[in-house]
Amino acid sequence: MKIQPDFISVQSISAYGPGWIGLAGEKIARSLVLGSRGERLDWNCHHFDQLSAVHFAQLADLDPELVIFGSGQRIRFPQAAWLRPLIEQGIGVETMDTQAACRTYNILAGEGRHVIVALLLESVSAP
Repeated sequence: MKIQPDFISVQSISAYGPGWIGLAGEKIARSLVLGSRGERLDWNCHHFDQLSAVHFAQLADLDPELVIFGSGQRIRFPQAAWLRPLIEQGIGVETMDTQAACRTYNILAGEGRHVIVALLLESVSAP
């Protein structure tokens, strides 16, 4: 039996922490959208209260089979009205904290699914 490590041929998230993710050796500390087909877009929001229907309509335009929304350090659900463009196109939406969203995206992207992850990366204040 030959055992070898899994190799993911799509962009994947290599690390994460409060307010940042690692992607291809780069540390990113701003909200962004990543897709299993190479999509990478800045997501112009810095806090959950800045989100609107426009942000989720942008995700619908990418036409994935599933959107994973990483809502920051804790799980917060978007307003149902914001999800209307996704629902009308039959695109699934899952909401979870950002770290769980990173892990889930990597698994589904590695399986060859057309998935988009929208990560809210809020700046972390020093105590």
